[in-house]
Amino acid sequence: MTQIHHESHRSHRVGWLRAAVLGANDGIVSTASLIIGVAAAGAAQHDILLAGMAGLVAGAMSMAAGEYVSVSSQADTEKADLELEQRSLERHADAEKVELAQIYRERGLEPALALQVADQLMAHNALEAHARDEIGISVDGNANPVQAALFSAASFVVGAVLPLLMAWIVPSASLIWAVALSSLVFLALLGAVAARTGGAPLGRAALRVAFWGALAMALTAGVGRMFGVAA
Repeated sequence: MTQIHHESHRSHRVGWLRAAVLGANDGIVSTASLIIGVAAAGAAQHDILLAGMAGLVAGAMSMAAGEYVSVSSQADTEKADLELEQRSLERHADAEKVELAQIYRERGLEPALALQVADQLMAHNALEAHARDEIGISVDGNANPVQAALFSAASFVVGAVLPLLMAWIVPSASLIWAVALSSLVFLALLGAVAARTGGAPLGRAALRVAFWGALAMALTAGVGRMFGVAA
């Protein structure tokens, strides 16, 4: 008997991995950039920490609200599509079967076999078959607004705490460079961990994340120096 070969795929991790990386990346970049911008303007360390804390709270709430609204819209759209498909199946079952068979023919099945597959799948669960193969969604619904909001907010806080700790520990004279360099290290590590989890090349991912973080911090520092009270 031929042994079944199983590959270890990672595409099922895309959803939560994207949310985690996006939240942590935003937490590091936005908080570090805010701290550096305020520090470059000549603010006192107490004011820098206050601005950083405000940025953490505002950013976490913004991430949570944005993810909740976005995923809720996705869930509403999926629900509307499923309801529309269910009505069509109730009213035009034969036409829907032909439509499903056409999808399978386009994927390489012979016409007779495609019709047979469509017939059997619709007999088992018509809505599930059409949702999966015609619309490309699951009848169970993949969108969870509350989960997405909490996960994004939590990952943002984790990212934002890192530059805040550096701003709290390091003296004002060295604060800008310490926050910038440590944040770049954190970003590179984040990119590498995300790449490792998703099975992508580590170096390219780490460099990509670090580059955009460095650009954001440099621009914010420039704005702070240009419009700062101590300029």
